[in-house]
Amino acid sequence: MVAKTQFGLEEVLAKELIELGALNVETHNRAVSFEGDKEILYKANLYLRTALKILIPIAKFKARDERDLYEEVRRLNWDDYMDVDGTLAVDGILKSEFFNHSQYIGLKTKDAIVDYFRDKYGRRPDVDITQPDLRLNIHINKDDCTLSLDSSSESLHRRGYRGESTLAPLNEVTAAGLILLTGWNGKGVFMDPMCGSGTLLIEAAMIAKNIPANHLRKRFGFESWKDFDAKLWKKIKDESDANIRESEATFIGGDAVFKVIDIARENVTRAGLEDEIKLSNKRFEEQKTPPEGGIVVMNPPYGERLPVEEINTFYKMIGDKLKKDFKGYNAWIFSASKEAMKKVGLQPSKKVMLYNGALECKFHCYSIYEGTRDPKKLKQQSSEELDTMDQ
Repeated sequence: MVAKTQFGLEEVLAKELIELGALNVETHNRAVSFEGDKEILYKANLYLRTALKILIPIAKFKARDERDLYEEVRRLNWDDYMDVDGTLAVDGILKSEFFNHSQYIGLKTKDAIVDYFRDKYGRRPDVDITQPDLRLNIHINKDDCTLSLDSSSESLHRRGYRGESTLAPLNEVTAAGLILLTGWNGKGVFMDPMCGSGTLLIEAAMIAKNIPANHLRKRFGFESWKDFDAKLWKKIKDESDANIRESEATFIGGDAVFKVIDIARENVTRAGLEDEIKLSNKRFEEQKTPPEGGIVVMNPPYGERLPVEEINTFYKMIGDKLKKDFKGYNAWIFSASKEAMKKVGLQPSKKVMLYNGALECKFHCYSIYEGTRDPKKLKQQSSEELDTMDQ
């Protein structure tokens, strides 16, 4: 099987898969391959926080034109995977000089499957791009083609708790990845003072309570497969429900925009976490922090959301506020603005490169201590504290 993810989260996803019981786990570019049985397949879809799709390759072949592609797909025994009266959809991913358009290769793949059934039964399956019985993925790199079953169907970042979106929302998979990269153990104070739609807080609370990433998901692609094991799936779901626990953490969120906080509250309620997460309509400068210390993760506005002339002043304010009021905290900032990050005025103890959509971003950790400390000792201690995070 292959779990797709975002750049920079491959090692995090590999660790999740190993903990899930997957075998022969190997990282690739934006993907992790692994082996396992049907139980691992079902659990991967339900539990993995940093996976976008779980694919099962069923055919690999060479193709340099549409004819080659068509013939290779058509020769497969499609009765093994779906019924003639079922529905299908095909997604294409393309990186090849031999083909011009990903939608076109998806169309040719679909044509080959439809013609297989029409020739054999005199009728054909229908296409349903929203909720098909079988979703397939055709990936072409140069002339190497991989055809896979998509066991997730809809992307796994769609957890089911987010309704109306704020401007430039943080993808749920990205948010979960950021939290896991911090090495946070699900205890103590977790704060997002610029929480937007609340995604970081919700993902953090789900981790603390051991709620599976896709606990609210209504349907997975594998549930309409011919070999779907309903009894096994119910057992896995029942076990996941039984393992949800009480939180040992305090979750605090704030945002300067009233409408945004309203959206965050709606999302928190949909996630069933309204008793866990406390939200306030306050600017970062006005927010109070519990004295016991903890972790802060924030995705402040950058060039896409804030005028360039204001961004340097804004990031300097962030640094000043951290130094003044966040003693005893590890503060993590996720931003696409390299220049603005310099204005924070603190020495990061850890740096990770990630992407938010198409934007290259930096994820920096600042360990805030009382008084002054020797930079070499600070760097050494920070490395020891964060040794759970591999870059």
